[in-house]
Amino acid sequence: MASQKQSFFQHPFLGRGFRPFFALGALFSAVSILIWGGFYVGAVTPPSFMLDPVSWHAHEMIYGFAMAIIAGFLLTAIANWTASAPVRQLHLLALCLLWLAGRVVMNFDLGLSPYIIILIEGSFIPALAISLSVPLLRARNKRNFIFLLLLSILFLCNMAFFMTSSRLPLYIAVLIIITMISLIGGRVVPAFTVAALRRRGEEAHQTPQGRLDIAALVSLLLVMLALVFQGQQGIALAGAAFIAVIIHLLRLRHYHTRRILNDPMVWVLHLGYLWVILGLWFMGLAALGLVAFSLAFHALTVGAIGTMTLGMMCRVSLGHTGRALKAGWATILGFLLMQGAALARIFGPLFWPEQTILWISISAVFWSASFALYCLIYIPVLWRPRPDGSPA
Repeated sequence: MASQKQSFFQHPFLGRGFRPFFALGALFSAVSILIWGGFYVGAVTPPSFMLDPVSWHAHEMIYGFAMAIIAGFLLTAIANWTASAPVRQLHLLALCLLWLAGRVVMNFDLGLSPYIIILIEGSFIPALAISLSVPLLRARNKRNFIFLLLLSILFLCNMAFFMTSSRLPLYIAVLIIITMISLIGGRVVPAFTVAALRRRGEEAHQTPQGRLDIAALVSLLLVMLALVFQGQQGIALAGAAFIAVIIHLLRLRHYHTRRILNDPMVWVLHLGYLWVILGLWFMGLAALGLVAFSLAFHALTVGAIGTMTLGMMCRVSLGHTGRALKAGWATILGFLLMQGAALARIFGPLFWPEQTILWISISAVFWSASFALYCLIYIPVLWRPRPDGSPA
């Protein structure tokens, strides 16, 4: 019995955080968005015992899907950044079960009181933050303490949403995730681009942009403050959003975007970064009353979060399992489907508002198909050991 337990906990699937959390997040995302699309055509009723359908959709895509991917990435990256042993085996399984418990109580009416549901659903982020804080504190890795702060704000937004029933905390939570994308993207997009160019024999260098990196984070903070204190329309939000657009465009100048258009595993990350800029641009327009706020919101969620998470999931799934960073036709199709989901969700209602339900349904199908492809291609990779025999 003991040997069987040891064998189970030592399975490669529980060897690194990205393996179970990327699989769980992708599966949950593909199914939940299909449910959402089915709701719009009148075929499915989302869980409504706790939240109204729109709030359920927004909450579960943030604290279900996105949090799973964030957990998988940070658990893997922080172990590398601090040169410490990764969270794995029983510890990792416990975190996965805690995330899964949150999805169960939020999606199935078990007759629990709202307080018990909130307690179970809200316990994952603190547990994740504690798991990440131990290696960061031991290594005195002050540079990455910011992720503990961002996770804390995500937790507070979750609690504020449940206590107030206002969707404002969910909007702030999305902007916190965009801040993570901006922060991590500012590190990995130029680094991965330069590495890819050098691998094929081209000369390329990273350009240090420390001040712009800080300015990008500050600009997103100003957007959040304007949204909190002024609401979805007003000159302060428009100004903050347009300033953030300019700063992020200035960062992009030195990312060698035009030189990497023939490498899907890299250009998808550039696309994700561009969607951040486009989403902020739409937010500025929405603040001036020129477009609906939901278009800006979905440019940031479907466009930026969808594209960047899918790109990083594919890259990490290959690179951290000892496989070549090459995108097959199915992976490229997944990337293109994600772009189709974003374009349909944003520009369809913008130019053909009378067909909004159709465009939302198309977007949902494209999104689900994109993550279904990820599941088909990469879950077997996440399950199996590395081909080089190295630890999982």
